[in-house]
Amino acid sequence: MNTLETYEKNQLKELSQGKAFPKFNPGDTLKVHLKVKEGEKERIQVFEGVCISKKNAGLNSSFTVRKISYGEGIERVLPLYSPQISKIEIVKSGDVRRSKLYYLRGRSGRSARITEKNVYNEKIEKKQDQPKDLNKSDEKEKTKASEKKENEQTNIKNEETPIKKENINPPKI
Repeated sequence: MNTLETYEKNQLKELSQGKAFPKFNPGDTLKVHLKVKEGEKERIQVFEGVCISKKNAGLNSSFTVRKISYGEGIERVLPLYSPQISKIEIVKSGDVRRSKLYYLRGRSGRSARITEKNVYNEKIEKKQDQPKDLNKSDEKEKTKASEKKENEQTNIKNEETPIKKENINPPKI
């Protein structure tokens, strides 16, 4: 490893320290929280749009976010490890077949929409792929079963207890 690569690795560790960005792809709708400095004050401004490209190049990694504001398309190229980015949120996961979505620039309205990825099916597939921890699941089932039995027994006892009827004489007329 040469000195340039070691320097980049050290810088990458330093810049990503304390930050955990989610994994996102082109087509995802993102909320990027940016630090904006106005004079002495600093505030956070949210830039929400569709990620149309992503460049993975180590320290020089960047992504492009496109949004439409007042009928005008605005694109912003943001360095991934920029100190101006406080956090990134994924609003929707898009289902696209390309890595660069530059064709969205020429489209507007309904033709510029990106279908949402079916996340429900992916969660089910991931659960099936993972091995189950039998000890923990068996213990949970046993405790649930014992709680049900106890509840049933108390209900039966409550029903079996005889109700004492007092001898009430009807009023004589």
